[in-house]
Amino acid sequence: MSNENPNFLTPNSRPAPQTLGEFLIDNQSDFPFASGELTRLLNSIRLAAKVVNHNVNQAGLVDITGAAQNINVQGEEQMKLDVFADVTFINTLTNREIVCGIASEENEDFIVVSGSDGGHKQHYVVLIDPLDGSSNIDINAPVGTIFSIYRRITPQGTPCKIEDFLQPGNMQVAAGYVLYGTSTIMVFTTGNGVNGFTLNPALGTYYLSHPNMRFPEKGNIYSINEGKYATFPQGVKDYLKYCQKEEGDRPYTSRYIGALAADFHRSLIKGGIFLYPQTSKAPTGKLRLLYECNPIAMLAEQAGGKASDGEQRIMEVKPTELHQRVPFFCGNAKMVEDVEGFIAKTKKVKAKA
Repeated sequence: MSNENPNFLTPNSRPAPQTLGEFLIDNQSDFPFASGELTRLLNSIRLAAKVVNHNVNQAGLVDITGAAQNINVQGEEQMKLDVFADVTFINTLTNREIVCGIASEENEDFIVVSGSDGGHKQHYVVLIDPLDGSSNIDINAPVGTIFSIYRRITPQGTPCKIEDFLQPGNMQVAAGYVLYGTSTIMVFTTGNGVNGFTLNPALGTYYLSHPNMRFPEKGNIYSINEGKYATFPQGVKDYLKYCQKEEGDRPYTSRYIGALAADFHRSLIKGGIFLYPQTSKAPTGKLRLLYECNPIAMLAEQAGGKASDGEQRIMEVKPTELHQRVPFFCGNAKMVEDVEGFIAKTKKVKAKA
């Protein structure tokens, strides 16, 4: 049967989508310092993510679900896949000799990486949350990997030091996440916009599926664990009441998955805000500045959004320790500004009292 529409493309005549490998090569000149080192580093993260993806998809078929009977440095019970993902990313990055150091949310201290010759010629350090939302594994809900890349500030050729990792988020050269959901997608930025690549599991190849990702101009979804409402600061409580009030384009819709990468991805695609404020039990916040907040903040800003601790830009917070926790508000710029306004208002009221 013929089709007279000149714009109609048969499956075989559609242009082949660009692969992640092709994208990295084509855009290598846009990357900081353009030596090829960052390209190889991103390729290594891509490889490790494919291995983790394969094992995530084996949940229920092999013995990888449930607790690993370990407590990590955060005081949290590790899942078996937490341990597997952590080892996979560390081994992949170490064996390829492309980073001088790695810091993982699962480990107390950073890892110094040397080359096969014992040298320390590499330029980059990686900070990673190997399996974000791992408690979702047992219920077949989305999980993710979040990563952040910095250029070292200590002299090349020497072992990396803590100061290489304790850099503010505005010094990141790349950041991203891999979301293991109904499909597996790798979303990242090198400071030139945000792009998403979906994995074709049959071929083991990532294809550009979401070019130049941007937040919609307006958002109407808020994402927060409302079960902890009673422990939230008054400004956050007031903002939630604002979200729920029937007025104008409100009430907003409440959606919460419990994995930062997944909740942020929804906000990025559909428009919304993710909130994880401090609570009476966690007065400094719960999310980790270096492993979660900074990389997601870089993505948000590159996509036209905003990320804040409620008072200041997240990427301007000076880290003081590897596992530092902060309050986190991230999403559509207007929505983040609104919650900042409610927080500032309650602070003024307290100051006058």
